[in-house]
Amino acid sequence: MLNTIISSLSQSAIPIVSVGGYFAGGYSGSANLSRIDKITFSNDSKSTLSGSLSTAVRYCAGMANSGVAGYVGGGTNDSPNKTSSINKIAFTADTITTLSATLSNVVDELGAMANSGTAGYFGGGANLSVRLSTIDKITFPADTKTTLSATLSAATSGALTAMANSGTAGYFAAGVTSAGRISGIDKITFSNDSKTTLSATLSVAKDAPGAMANSGVAGYVGGGGSAGGATTSIDKIDFSDDSKTTLSATLTTGKDSLAGFANSGVAGYFGGGNPNSTAIEKIAFPADTKTTLSATLTGTSYGLASFADSGIL
Repeated sequence: MLNTIISSLSQSAIPIVSVGGYFAGGYSGSANLSRIDKITFSNDSKSTLSGSLSTAVRYCAGMANSGVAGYVGGGTNDSPNKTSSINKIAFTADTITTLSATLSNVVDELGAMANSGTAGYFGGGANLSVRLSTIDKITFPADTKTTLSATLSAATSGALTAMANSGTAGYFAAGVTSAGRISGIDKITFSNDSKTTLSATLSVAKDAPGAMANSGVAGYVGGGGSAGGATTSIDKIDFSDDSKTTLSATLTTGKDSLAGFANSGVAGYFGGGNPNSTAIEKIAFPADTKTTLSATLTGTSYGLASFADSGIL
Protein backbone atom coordinates (compact mmCIF):
# COMPACT_ATOMS: atom_id res chain seq x y z
CA MET A 1 0.00 0.00 0.00
CA LEU A 2 2.81 2.42 0.94
CA ASN A 3 4.64 1.68 -2.32
CA THR A 4 1.46 2.45 -4.25
CA ILE A 5 1.11 5.82 -2.51
CA ILE A 6 4.76 6.73 -3.13
CA SER A 7 4.46 5.74 -6.80
CA SER A 8 1.32 7.85 -7.16
CA LEU A 9 3.00 10.86 -5.55
CA SER A 10 6.08 10.50 -7.74
CA GLN A 11 3.93 10.59 -10.87
CA SER A 12 1.46 13.33 -9.97
CA ALA A 13 2.59 15.46 -7.03
CA ILE A 14 6.32 16.03 -7.51
CA PRO A 15 6.98 18.92 -9.92
CA ILE A 16 9.34 18.62 -12.87
CA VAL A 17 12.20 21.06 -12.23
CA SER A 18 13.76 22.96 -15.12
CA VAL A 19 17.55 22.77 -15.30
CA GLY A 20 19.29 25.13 -17.68
CA GLY A 21 19.93 26.52 -21.14
CA TYR A 22 22.94 26.00 -23.40
CA PHE A 23 24.86 28.16 -25.88
CA ALA A 24 27.06 26.10 -28.23
CA GLY A 25 29.58 26.78 -30.97
CA GLY A 26 29.77 30.10 -32.78
CA TYR A 27 32.53 32.40 -33.97
CA SER A 28 34.83 34.47 -31.75
CA GLY A 29 35.75 36.96 -34.44
CA SER A 30 38.92 35.04 -35.25
CA ALA A 31 38.06 31.34 -34.86
CA ASN A 32 35.15 28.91 -34.86
CA LEU A 33 34.19 27.54 -31.45
CA SER A 34 33.33 24.11 -30.06
CA ARG A 35 32.65 25.13 -26.45
CA ILE A 36 29.28 24.80 -24.75
CA ASP A 37 28.25 27.25 -22.02
CA LYS A 38 25.41 26.36 -19.65
CA ILE A 39 23.14 28.81 -17.80
CA THR A 40 21.65 27.22 -14.67
CA PHE A 41 18.09 28.54 -14.35
CA SER A 42 17.91 28.46 -10.55
CA ASN A 43 20.47 31.26 -10.18
CA ASP A 44 21.37 32.35 -13.73
CA SER A 45 24.98 31.28 -13.21
CA LYS A 46 27.24 30.26 -16.12
CA SER A 47 29.44 27.18 -16.36
CA THR A 48 31.28 25.64 -19.31
CA LEU A 49 30.91 21.95 -20.10
CA SER A 50 34.03 19.80 -19.97
CA GLY A 51 32.89 18.20 -23.23
CA SER A 52 32.62 20.12 -26.48
CA LEU A 53 31.09 19.81 -29.95
CA SER A 54 32.78 17.26 -32.23
CA THR A 55 34.10 20.13 -34.34
CA ALA A 56 34.40 23.88 -33.96
CA VAL A 57 31.47 25.32 -35.89
CA ARG A 58 29.62 28.59 -36.55
CA TYR A 59 26.18 29.37 -38.02
CA CYS A 60 24.82 26.12 -36.57
CA ALA A 61 21.36 25.59 -35.01
CA GLY A 62 20.09 23.93 -31.84
CA MET A 63 16.91 22.39 -30.46
CA ALA A 64 16.00 20.15 -27.51
CA ASN A 65 13.94 17.21 -26.38
CA SER A 66 13.45 18.90 -23.01
CA GLY A 67 14.26 16.69 -20.06
CA VAL A 68 16.29 14.35 -22.26
CA ALA A 69 18.82 15.92 -24.65
CA GLY A 70 19.79 18.87 -26.80
CA TYR A 71 20.94 18.75 -30.44
CA VAL A 72 23.26 20.98 -32.50
CA GLY A 73 23.22 20.53 -36.26
CA GLY A 74 24.89 21.95 -39.35
CA GLY A 75 27.20 24.95 -39.50
CA THR A 76 30.54 25.89 -40.99
CA ASN A 77 33.58 24.21 -39.49
CA ASP A 78 37.26 25.07 -39.40
CA SER A 79 38.13 23.72 -42.85
CA PRO A 80 36.08 25.89 -43.63
CA ASN A 81 33.48 23.42 -44.88
CA LYS A 82 29.79 23.20 -44.15
CA THR A 83 28.66 20.14 -42.25
CA SER A 84 25.61 17.88 -42.07
CA SER A 85 26.51 16.38 -38.67
CA ILE A 86 24.32 16.52 -35.55
CA ASN A 87 25.75 16.46 -32.02
CA LYS A 88 23.61 15.29 -29.10
CA ILE A 89 24.05 16.55 -25.52
CA ALA A 90 22.44 14.17 -22.99
CA PHE A 91 21.08 16.26 -20.12
CA THR A 92 21.62 13.64 -17.40
CA ALA A 93 25.40 14.18 -17.40
CA ASP A 94 25.96 16.70 -20.25
CA THR A 95 27.73 14.04 -22.29
CA ILE A 96 28.15 14.59 -26.02
CA THR A 97 27.78 12.11 -28.88
CA THR A 98 27.34 12.43 -32.65
CA LEU A 99 24.25 10.96 -34.32
CA SER A 100 24.61 8.40 -37.08
CA ALA A 101 21.77 10.28 -38.78
CA THR A 102 22.80 13.46 -40.59
CA LEU A 103 21.03 16.41 -42.18
CA SER A 104 20.02 16.03 -45.84
CA ASN A 105 22.59 18.62 -46.88
CA VAL A 106 25.81 20.15 -45.66
CA VAL A 107 24.34 23.45 -44.48
CA ASP A 108 24.82 26.56 -42.34
CA GLU A 109 22.58 29.53 -41.39
CA LEU A 110 19.72 27.12 -40.68
CA GLY A 111 17.01 27.27 -38.00
CA ALA A 112 15.88 24.60 -35.55
CA MET A 113 13.02 23.96 -33.10
CA ALA A 114 11.39 20.93 -31.43
CA ASN A 115 8.11 19.33 -30.45
CA SER A 116 9.59 18.14 -27.18
CA GLY A 117 9.05 14.45 -26.52
CA THR A 118 8.31 13.75 -30.17
CA ALA A 119 10.66 15.25 -32.76
CA GLY A 120 12.98 18.11 -33.65
CA TYR A 121 13.16 20.04 -36.94
CA PHE A 122 16.05 21.68 -38.83
CA GLY A 123 15.00 23.95 -41.69
CA GLY A 124 16.39 26.21 -44.39
CA GLY A 125 19.97 27.43 -44.52
CA ALA A 126 22.61 27.62 -47.21
CA ASN A 127 24.20 24.64 -48.96
CA LEU A 128 27.39 25.90 -50.64
CA SER A 129 26.04 28.68 -52.89
CA VAL A 130 22.40 27.49 -52.80
CA ARG A 131 19.89 28.51 -50.11
CA LEU A 132 17.43 25.80 -49.10
CA SER A 133 13.77 25.36 -48.20
CA THR A 134 14.22 21.80 -46.88
CA ILE A 135 12.94 20.76 -43.43
CA ASP A 136 14.56 17.70 -41.82
CA LYS A 137 12.87 15.92 -38.89
CA ILE A 138 14.69 14.04 -36.10
CA THR A 139 12.28 11.63 -34.41
CA PHE A 140 12.84 11.03 -30.67
CA PRO A 141 14.05 8.84 -29.02
CA ALA A 142 15.54 6.79 -31.88
CA ASP A 143 17.05 9.95 -33.46
CA THR A 144 16.14 8.86 -36.99
CA LYS A 145 16.01 11.46 -39.75
CA THR A 146 13.29 12.00 -42.36
CA THR A 147 12.63 14.97 -44.64
CA LEU A 148 9.21 16.65 -44.72
CA SER A 149 7.23 16.93 -47.92
CA ALA A 150 6.36 20.43 -46.71
CA THR A 151 9.00 23.08 -47.35
CA LEU A 152 9.57 26.67 -46.30
CA SER A 153 7.70 29.32 -48.32
CA ALA A 154 10.86 30.99 -49.58
CA ALA A 155 12.67 28.40 -51.68
CA THR A 156 15.96 30.23 -51.18
CA SER A 157 15.66 31.07 -47.48
CA GLY A 158 18.74 31.30 -45.26
CA ALA A 159 19.95 33.00 -42.04
CA LEU A 160 16.59 32.28 -40.43
CA THR A 161 15.53 31.43 -36.87
CA ALA A 162 12.94 29.18 -35.24
CA MET A 163 10.97 28.49 -32.03
CA ALA A 164 8.16 26.15 -30.99
CA ASN A 165 4.90 25.87 -29.08
CA SER A 166 5.67 22.30 -28.02
CA GLY A 167 2.84 19.86 -28.69
CA THR A 168 1.21 22.20 -31.21
CA ALA A 169 3.40 23.90 -33.81
CA GLY A 170 6.81 25.27 -34.68
CA TYR A 171 7.68 28.54 -36.42
CA PHE A 172 10.48 29.52 -38.83
CA ALA A 173 10.97 33.28 -39.19
CA ALA A 174 13.08 35.83 -41.08
CA GLY A 175 15.92 34.97 -43.45
CA VAL A 176 17.44 35.98 -46.78
CA THR A 177 16.27 35.12 -50.29
CA SER A 178 17.67 36.03 -53.69
CA ALA A 179 15.45 39.11 -53.44
CA GLY A 180 16.78 40.15 -50.02
CA ARG A 181 15.73 39.90 -46.37
CA ILE A 182 12.23 38.72 -45.46
CA SER A 183 9.79 39.29 -42.60
CA GLY A 184 7.64 36.20 -43.16
CA ILE A 185 6.82 33.51 -40.59
CA ASP A 186 6.11 29.89 -41.57
CA LYS A 187 4.25 27.55 -39.20
CA ILE A 188 4.68 23.77 -39.05
CA THR A 189 1.66 22.07 -37.44
CA PHE A 190 3.03 19.09 -35.53
CA SER A 191 -0.02 16.83 -35.87
CA ASN A 192 0.56 16.38 -39.61
CA ASP A 193 3.80 18.31 -40.37
CA SER A 194 1.94 20.65 -42.70
CA LYS A 195 3.18 24.18 -43.45
CA THR A 196 1.16 27.41 -43.47
CA THR A 197 2.37 31.01 -43.58
CA LEU A 198 1.15 33.52 -40.98
CA SER A 199 -0.64 36.68 -42.07
CA ALA A 200 1.33 38.41 -39.30
CA THR A 201 4.94 39.30 -40.12
CA LEU A 202 7.94 40.56 -38.21
CA SER A 203 8.12 44.30 -37.63
CA VAL A 204 10.94 44.57 -40.15
CA ALA A 205 12.50 42.28 -42.77
CA LYS A 206 15.62 40.83 -41.17
CA ASP A 207 18.18 38.05 -41.18
CA ALA A 208 19.97 36.18 -38.38
CA PRO A 209 17.80 37.09 -35.39
CA GLY A 210 17.52 34.92 -32.30
CA ALA A 211 14.33 33.22 -31.14
CA MET A 212 12.88 31.46 -28.10
CA ALA A 213 9.45 30.49 -26.80
CA ASN A 214 7.37 30.44 -23.64
CA SER A 215 5.72 27.20 -24.76
CA GLY A 216 1.93 27.34 -24.64
CA VAL A 217 1.94 31.13 -24.59
CA ALA A 218 4.15 32.99 -27.10
CA GLY A 219 7.31 33.00 -29.18
CA TYR A 220 9.86 35.82 -29.35
CA VAL A 221 12.17 36.92 -32.19
CA GLY A 222 14.90 39.37 -31.17
CA GLY A 223 17.58 41.36 -32.93
CA GLY A 224 18.73 40.54 -36.45
CA GLY A 225 20.19 42.44 -39.37
CA SER A 226 17.95 44.79 -41.37
CA ALA A 227 18.39 47.31 -44.16
CA GLY A 228 18.87 49.92 -41.44
CA GLY A 229 21.50 47.89 -39.58
CA ALA A 230 21.43 45.52 -36.64
CA THR A 231 18.19 45.79 -34.65
CA THR A 232 17.32 45.85 -30.94
CA SER A 233 13.61 45.06 -31.34
CA ILE A 234 11.87 41.94 -29.98
CA ASP A 235 8.70 40.74 -31.73
CA LYS A 236 6.23 38.50 -29.89
CA ILE A 237 4.00 35.89 -31.59
CA ASP A 238 0.93 35.05 -29.48
CA PHE A 239 0.34 31.31 -29.92
CA SER A 240 -3.40 31.60 -29.23
CA ASP A 241 -4.06 33.42 -32.51
CA ASP A 242 -0.63 33.83 -34.18
CA SER A 243 -0.85 37.61 -33.88
CA LYS A 244 2.32 39.73 -33.62
CA THR A 245 3.17 42.58 -31.25
CA THR A 246 6.49 44.27 -30.54
CA LEU A 247 7.77 44.53 -26.97
CA SER A 248 8.49 47.90 -25.37
CA ALA A 249 11.60 46.18 -23.94
CA THR A 250 14.51 45.94 -26.38
CA LEU A 251 17.96 44.40 -26.52
CA THR A 252 20.65 46.64 -25.03
CA THR A 253 22.44 46.98 -28.37
CA GLY A 254 21.61 46.15 -31.97
CA LYS A 255 22.99 42.74 -32.95
CA ASP A 256 22.52 39.86 -35.37
CA SER A 257 23.62 36.21 -35.34
CA LEU A 258 22.55 35.87 -31.69
CA ALA A 259 20.83 32.87 -30.10
CA GLY A 260 17.90 32.36 -27.75
CA PHE A 261 16.36 29.74 -25.44
CA ALA A 262 13.70 29.75 -22.73
CA ASN A 263 12.84 28.35 -19.34
CA SER A 264 9.19 27.98 -20.32
CA GLY A 265 6.82 29.63 -17.87
CA VAL A 266 9.61 31.69 -16.32
CA ALA A 267 11.92 33.60 -18.70
CA GLY A 268 13.68 33.65 -22.05
CA TYR A 269 17.33 34.43 -22.76
CA PHE A 270 19.17 35.99 -25.73
CA GLY A 271 22.95 35.55 -25.83
CA GLY A 272 25.95 36.50 -27.92
CA GLY A 273 25.63 38.15 -31.30
CA ASN A 274 27.46 40.36 -33.78
CA PRO A 275 29.09 42.85 -33.16
CA ASN A 276 31.06 40.48 -30.93
CA SER A 277 29.15 40.11 -27.68
CA THR A 278 29.34 38.05 -24.49
CA ALA A 279 26.13 39.52 -23.05
CA ILE A 280 23.13 37.43 -22.00
CA GLU A 281 19.80 39.28 -21.76
CA LYS A 282 16.75 37.91 -19.94
CA ILE A 283 13.07 38.47 -20.73
CA ALA A 284 10.94 37.69 -17.65
CA PHE A 285 7.51 36.17 -18.39
CA PRO A 286 4.69 37.22 -18.39
CA ALA A 287 5.55 40.93 -17.98
CA ASP A 288 8.21 40.74 -20.73
CA THR A 289 10.63 42.93 -18.80
CA LYS A 290 14.31 42.85 -19.78
CA THR A 291 17.39 42.59 -17.56
CA THR A 292 21.01 41.69 -18.36
CA LEU A 293 22.70 38.84 -16.50
CA SER A 294 25.88 39.46 -14.53
CA ALA A 295 27.02 36.11 -15.98
CA THR A 296 28.37 36.28 -19.53
CA LEU A 297 29.45 33.85 -22.23
CA THR A 298 32.98 32.47 -21.82
CA GLY A 299 34.07 34.63 -24.74
CA THR A 300 32.60 36.69 -27.56
CA SER A 301 30.50 34.57 -29.87
CA TYR A 302 28.12 34.99 -32.78
CA GLY A 303 26.52 32.50 -35.15
CA LEU A 304 26.02 30.19 -32.15
CA ALA A 305 23.35 27.59 -31.41
CA SER A 306 21.15 27.31 -28.33
CA PHE A 307 18.67 24.97 -26.62
CA ALA A 308 17.21 24.43 -23.16
CA ASP A 309 16.28 21.75 -20.64
CA SER A 310 13.07 23.09 -19.13
CA GLY A 311 12.05 19.72 -17.72
CA ILE A 312 9.31 17.60 -19.31
CA LEU A 313 7.02 19.95 -21.25
